[in-house]
Amino acid sequence: MTTQPTHPLRAERSGPQTAFVVTDLPFKPQLVKAVFRDVTSLHVSRSAAWAAASVTRTVLTEIIEGARSAAAEEARKRLIPRDLISAIDRNVEVEVGSAWYLHSPTFHGLVGEVRNADGALVSFRERRGARTPSGVAGAHRFEAGVRRLLGSRGVRAVPAMVRDLDGIASVFLTALARDAAKIVREGGGKRFGMVHLEVPGEPAPAPLLKDPLLALSTRRGDGRTVGGDDVLAAVTMQLVGDLRQRAISEAAEMTRNTSAN
Repeated sequence: MTTQPTHPLRAERSGPQTAFVVTDLPFKPQLVKAVFRDVTSLHVSRSAAWAAASVTRTVLTEIIEGARSAAAEEARKRLIPRDLISAIDRNVEVEVGSAWYLHSPTFHGLVGEVRNADGALVSFRERRGARTPSGVAGAHRFEAGVRRLLGSRGVRAVPAMVRDLDGIASVFLTALARDAAKIVREGGGKRFGMVHLEVPGEPAPAPLLKDPLLALSTRRGDGRTVGGDDVLAAVTMQLVGDLRQRAISEAAEMTRNTSAN
């Protein structure tokens, strides 16, 4: 899916392609650090907070663009939950934040039935469990950022759609924070190993930026701080395809810019 960036992005020409540099973020680093504090006692570096905020923005932007395309087919500018379903159906890469799906009426007809060993239907309340998963309870914190992001894309959304975007952003960032912390605690590749996808008969792909998969196996650090590279490595565990590549590229650019400033 191709998106056309608008404010708050600015385009900078670099060779045959255009690189877009994020100059503002709807999800502030302070909010990101609060999410990290929900799942880990590790210190979170400035670069890690900026990277995680950037990745979350990239993911939500892709979802909103898919929903906007669906709404445009019906000549609407106001997004509704049905547009979110269409966006996910058309692009498997944006099927993130799945822990939210059991908590939203939007998805109740899509997640299928689950039965226990006796063949009895398991209710949604039972499937959720007695404890509200981390990330769901704090979803309301993302409303302001979601509304800013919607505005930057030139669309509005009904309250139910905003709620779903809040929830998806919250549970995705929570999972990202959890994976980044796990990478720090368990020594990266010593625990997770490395995976390289290659096509028979074709040369191996060149490393992407500071290859996050390589970072998994060669992590250096004091073991007490989540760094920007740890977040980029966690992205490889949470996202796939072009969305993963773009999220990593934009996050790496963001951390370079903030470090320079």
